[in-house]
Amino acid sequence: MSEFINNQSLRKEKLKEALRQIHEGRPYEEVKVVFAEILSQATAGEIAEIEQALIAEGLPVEDIQYLCDVHVAMFRDSLDQQAPPEMIPGHPIYTFRAENELANLALENAKASLADYKKNPTSETRISLTDSIKKIKEFDRHYERKENLLFPYLERYGFSGPSTVMWGIHDDIRKAWKQILTNLGSERPDSRELAAEIEKIFSPMATAIHEMFYKEDRILFPNSLERLTDNDWLALHAQEDEFGFSYVTRGNEWPSGNGQKPVKEVTIEKTTDEERIPVMSDFPLTHGDLSISQIDMMLKSLPVDITFMDENDTVCYYSETPERVFKRTPAIIGRKVQNCHPPASVDKVVEIVNDFRAGKRDVAEFWIEMGGKFIHIRYFPMHDAKGNYRGTLEVSQDVTGIRKLEGEKRLLDA
Repeated sequence: MSEFINNQSLRKEKLKEALRQIHEGRPYEEVKVVFAEILSQATAGEIAEIEQALIAEGLPVEDIQYLCDVHVAMFRDSLDQQAPPEMIPGHPIYTFRAENELANLALENAKASLADYKKNPTSETRISLTDSIKKIKEFDRHYERKENLLFPYLERYGFSGPSTVMWGIHDDIRKAWKQILTNLGSERPDSRELAAEIEKIFSPMATAIHEMFYKEDRILFPNSLERLTDNDWLALHAQEDEFGFSYVTRGNEWPSGNGQKPVKEVTIEKTTDEERIPVMSDFPLTHGDLSISQIDMMLKSLPVDITFMDENDTVCYYSETPERVFKRTPAIIGRKVQNCHPPASVDKVVEIVNDFRAGKRDVAEFWIEMGGKFIHIRYFPMHDAKGNYRGTLEVSQDVTGIRKLEGEKRLLDA
């Protein structure tokens, strides 16, 4: 098989064939023996590109996600030879890796708390275990920054398959810690039976989190460093505060310290400064005339979150209201709407947009409870005067207070 090592396209085809055989059910130990030489030479970039190619060829994302750990196991010998990226404090990759280190400690503490609870299931050990799971749940900020900042920048370079797979794993982890906290918060009495049920959820969750540390270090981060430019990292850095950090305070040596090579200053444009918005006194609308400045202020003053996707399913706009229901940053602009949702809900999103495009429905609405709030989410199709589909408007609103209204309150009572 040595003739394939020096031919990149043939190498990739052989690596793809190895993964295909895994997906067809052949034991990976056998596949690893047959393809041993080429597997030992695989790079993080090739692994990511091959998974993405398989998705593009029609292999369901769920199948890739299910066998993701098997893929990593096949390539682990090769990946272990590649040093993980070391960056300067403050760089997004450095921050991600620091969070992983502390998340690992949080996991170990939770394991110890669970062992204590199994041994002695009391209200005291139950509280300790609950606190440790809540600590792990804080790691969600790490996943949110990956999904809403790092992934969008990677997608601009055609790198989306592995990102989609990881998002699906994130959601599985989220479901697990939510279920554990639900069980611990129930009125069930403390018992070894309850402890065993929790352990049954905790163990695969802990394994998934540990495996994700490895996948980030050996696959995601090297690919990100290879593709993103200095100015991409600066733009990403400028938006991180919107989502926050897990367990760490971001360092301040990057981008300006310790001999870091100069990079172009990047300003994330947010149309919040009146001076940056051109004032046009005659901007005709269906009824009345408004300046662009007035339209911008109006959209930002509405008590709803608005996001607009054009006829090509590309996100073009979001309103920056004082208290958004769902976090948004400039990284979302230009992103395909299908990539803005977890893999489990993408099919539903595509169905809704296709129905809008075909004129089969004029609204889609949902409501959820989130963080003690009742959120109403609606999607509306937009058509021009000729009936051509021109995009979809997403409108989200916290209606917690509205649902509690009773009686009347007239203008004179204000």
